[in-house]
Amino acid sequence: MPDFFPPRLNPLLVRLCQSVSPLAGYLHYHMKLEVDQQSVDKIKALQNHRLLLLPNHPTFQDWIAIFLLSARVGELFHYLAAYERFKGLGGWFLQNMGAYSIRRGLGDRPSVAQTLDLLMQPQCRLVIFPEGGCSFQNDTVMPFRVGAVQLALQSMNRLVRQGEAVPDVYAVPISLKYRYTGDMTFVIQDTLARLEKKLKLHSTGATAYERLEKVADQVLFVLARGYGLDTNEMMRLSRNERINRIKDHVLNTCEEKLDITPAPSDLLRERVYKIQLTLESRAESFAADFWTYDAIYKATSRLLNFDAIYDGYVASDPTPERFLDTLTRLERAVFEIDQPLPKGFRNVIIRVGDPVNLKDYFAAYQSDRSSTVTTLTRQLQHAVQTNLDHLNQSISADRVSI
Repeated sequence: MPDFFPPRLNPLLVRLCQSVSPLAGYLHYHMKLEVDQQSVDKIKALQNHRLLLLPNHPTFQDWIAIFLLSARVGELFHYLAAYERFKGLGGWFLQNMGAYSIRRGLGDRPSVAQTLDLLMQPQCRLVIFPEGGCSFQNDTVMPFRVGAVQLALQSMNRLVRQGEAVPDVYAVPISLKYRYTGDMTFVIQDTLARLEKKLKLHSTGATAYERLEKVADQVLFVLARGYGLDTNEMMRLSRNERINRIKDHVLNTCEEKLDITPAPSDLLRERVYKIQLTLESRAESFAADFWTYDAIYKATSRLLNFDAIYDGYVASDPTPERFLDTLTRLERAVFEIDQPLPKGFRNVIIRVGDPVNLKDYFAAYQSDRSSTVTTLTRQLQHAVQTNLDHLNQSISADRVSI
């Protein structure tokens, strides 16, 4: 595979796909777009300006949701996507839809150069998922990485150095929320039963949430034992403490095996992507012990799977979506399924937040780049989470009224 896959946006093919996307989304992805007119108008009002679109990333199908949005507003988007997505015919299709690759955890110079080039184009419509990967949680947002905002401001700086006036570049926070359209009780019960059978658990008389807790505890027990942790000591800890102890142990061990200097202040995902890249470069150098190439790669996949999880996510608001968020995670761990199929038909609800004109922050960026980028990134993350909270409240009220 080449080191970089550039975008090869084919307007005719994109328009054709947009024309059939509502039907294809419903039949193939079991997904229907629900977006209010105000959100559509916010994007259409900026049709003559550069846009950096920043959605949350709860599932592997989120780019389909954003593609449905592009069809609704009648515009062509570019997308930054993980390098691993560009294999075979699917990769060719992504490139023709306007996607290009990024090798996460690496200073991917071709990808950075492509991003800057797109952001400097007057009609830029660039989608970057700033969480850096799937959160697998429908209602909460992981910390945003600073790269998207940083590159947008760098592109503005380049244009100014070329003699142009400070351009308008709008960062647009976008909140994605999935809602199952049918009664998911049977699906939840069936998924619990399959997990219990695999883990040899019995659940006579227990509620769905009690069964979920037992499954989660058993998965944590199996992982702790598999990675050589003292299971007696682990069981004296709270569930969140057990989750974090396993994460820390696996992270530190992977870094030690690969001679990587630990960076505790970095986000877990940043450390995992560095481990995966280092692992790829040293695939032939592993001894035949427990920590083989495959074992380390599986460990990093587990870390990403459980990155955003915490005890209380379901209990605080036991919706079908939160139940199935957690069950899907457990399925990925227990059955080693990378991308489980959707559990049912869903509406993907999109709310577009108030666009932020980065031009208003350009002077501050020139005097203090790091602080300005960090502040803007946190502001945009907060906007996505706030709109997501409003959607959650609205849906909860709707369910109560029904």
